[in-house]
This record gives sequence, structure tokens and C-alpha cells, in this order.
Amino acid sequence: MTGQTQLIGKQGQALAGYLSAAPKGDAPGAVVLIHEYWGLNGHTRDVADRLAREGFTVFAVDLYEGRVTKDANEANAMLKAMAWDKATADLRAAVEALRARKPGTQVAIMGFCMGGALALLAAANEPGLDAVVPFYGIPPEEAADVSRIRAPVLGHYANNDEWCSPERVDALEKKLKGGGVPMEIHRYDAQHAFFNDTRPEVYSPDNAAKAWQRTVDFLHAKLG
Repeated sequence: MTGQTQLIGKQGQALAGYLSAAPKGDAPGAVVLIHEYWGLNGHTRDVADRLAREGFTVFAVDLYEGRVTKDANEANAMLKAMAWDKATADLRAAVEALRARKPGTQVAIMGFCMGGALALLAAANEPGLDAVVPFYGIPPEEAADVSRIRAPVLGHYANNDEWCSPERVDALEKKLKGGGVPMEIHRYDAQHAFFNDTRPEVYSPDNAAKAWQRTVDFLHAKLG
């Protein structure tokens, strides 16, 4: 069922978010999707639906408990107020819930900006994940040892990005490589958030299309 606003966790708890099921209902793979610091908005739901049309069951977790904004200052305040321990626990619960919906389901985690950082953080603490796809997000070094990730990583980063600067991306790649993490890191001549087609000031159609195709191919290869 597409459009549900919650997913029932393994322990019976209700997880807030947006569930988009594959049309055939028998998807071999599932994706936990993590929103940008704007909150679980229409763009994130659209990405979930696009992934579902590719054959995956997707749950976009709502880490802001229903709060959404278009104001950067407010988004930054919500990010700072977010309890990272609870966010990590919610992501773990979402992974477990998707596995529980259908035995044998392989699960990936994917996120944008803040969500990209959380995807890597979750993967560093959840050895059972089958794939990780961060878009222009890197967790603080003190928050996550990314060399502990065991799942294959497909990373998408912009060359014109003050937050995930090319130097930080190089350092991430070096750390992953040092830990023996299977990975592909792609760099794009674009700005931060180049995939977000609701933000024309940064959206880069050609780069977004290229990143999307790489992501879909990667997920099919790792999840079935």
C-alpha cells in the first residue's frame, strides 16, 4: 500500500514516515529513505514513489515528527534540535520492520544531505545492511567510524559544495578504502542538492539523471 503514514516496527511500535510499495507487491528489495534537513516533504515522497516504480518497497522515515519547512534558518534549527540517538534508533527500527514484512528482504539505506550523513552513520552501526547510497552527506568523524561499514557504498557528491567539500569527500573515500569498504564515489560538476528538482537554483538535470540511473542499477545489483 502506498501513502501510509507509518510502518509498524518489529516490537509493535509505530514509525512515522511514508511507505511506498512496489506496484507488484513482491519486491525482493527494500529501501529506507532519509529526507534532507527540510523534513519529509513532497520531494522526498516523490523520490520514494520513483524508487517504488523501479521495483523496491520504500519507507521514508520522518525524523522531524511531521515538521516541514522551506526556510533554511528553520531547517537548520530543526536539524540542531534533532536527537541523533533517537534518529539512529528509528532508522534501525525501520530496517528491521522492512525485513519483517517479508522474510529474506534485502535492505538498503539512502539519504540526501542530512539524510546522506545519517545513511553512512546508520550503516556504520548496522552491519546487516545490504547497500548504502549517500547523496552529498558526510557524518562528523566523531559521530561515526565509516571504516566499520560492511555494506557496499555508492556515494554522490558535488564539486561545488561548501558543506561536503571536495576535501571532505576525498577524506571519506580514503577512510572507506582504508576499512576495506566496497565503494563507488562519484563526483559531479554541480552544486550541493543538485538532485532536488524542486530547487531550480541548484538542480542539475543531467547530473541528477546520471546519479539516478547509477543508483537504480546499483540497488538492483545489490538487492535484486
